[in-house]
Amino acid sequence: MDIVHTPALLEETIQYLGPRSGEELMIDATLGEGGHSYAFLSRFPGLSVIGIDADAGILAIARERLKVFGGRVRFYSLWSHDFFANPPGDVGRPDTILIDLGVSVYHYEKSGRGFSFRKDEDLDMRIDPSRGESAAGLIGRLGEKELADILYYNAGERYSRRIAGAIVEARRQGAIRRASVLASIVGRAVPAGGRRSAFHPATKTFQALRIAVNGELERLPSLLEDALKNLKAGGRMGIITFHSAEDRIVKRFFRDKSALSGSRDDGSDGNRDSISRRDTPICRNRDHRAVRLLTRKAISPGEEELRANPPSRSARLRVVEKIYDEECAS
Repeated sequence: MDIVHTPALLEETIQYLGPRSGEELMIDATLGEGGHSYAFLSRFPGLSVIGIDADAGILAIARERLKVFGGRVRFYSLWSHDFFANPPGDVGRPDTILIDLGVSVYHYEKSGRGFSFRKDEDLDMRIDPSRGESAAGLIGRLGEKELADILYYNAGERYSRRIAGAIVEARRQGAIRRASVLASIVGRAVPAGGRRSAFHPATKTFQALRIAVNGELERLPSLLEDALKNLKAGGRMGIITFHSAEDRIVKRFFRDKSALSGSRDDGSDGNRDSISRRDTPICRNRDHRAVRLLTRKAISPGEEELRANPPSRSARLRVVEKIYDEECAS
């Protein structure tokens, strides 16, 4: 078993989402190689985990890694938004939900699907290669303006128009089917000043296309909504994002769902011990807020983690606690 991914913000995630009673259920909605779940299961013997991932290849790695925990962990091979929209009847409501929106190092280094601009692979980029349109299909079909919009809005690429124009021009000579070919096109399109950055000039282009191919931003609002509905009253939900567009969606969702006044929302930024517990969650009217913020500001990696795990540099963690169930609201 070759484990290559280091989970971001692991200690902070455990700090906020660690069980507060003897036996609890956690849903790891983006299991990946199982790094977060392995740590939770190791530290909390009474915890059970439901692990979800749309990529059958990476799920097989997680199964092997987590098999030491036996029946304490169950696996589902599907998109997490599909799971929460129609949860299996034999799965109880969770005490905790973790959604890590990052893409595993496995996808860049092991999948062979063109996620990395450093590799000469088929330009696919699908998390689930059995569904949807590949990145090659996308850039072969879309017009120049649509491509530019994807690059700009999904990743903030400042040279989006130049890059989109170069892609359209290059595809007149033939379909762009390899990641290395696309990386070269982008590299030539970016002006010399833009190539002086510490990051490869194709970084944002590849990120933007991956997001588009997998519908990551489009599916996120419904994922958050359905996950919160599944969560037990009094339970906690933590989201780890890796770029600003994701974080804005999560921040806005949590803000809109959070209590706004009085003691219902203390908005503490302290550690778990400083956060007051509500043993009996309150049933509230539908026009009231559903959660309280446990992280008023997003939590970022500290210097020690940045040294040990540089890819964590853009990770942000936000956590809420659910106040009430809509089912019991009058």
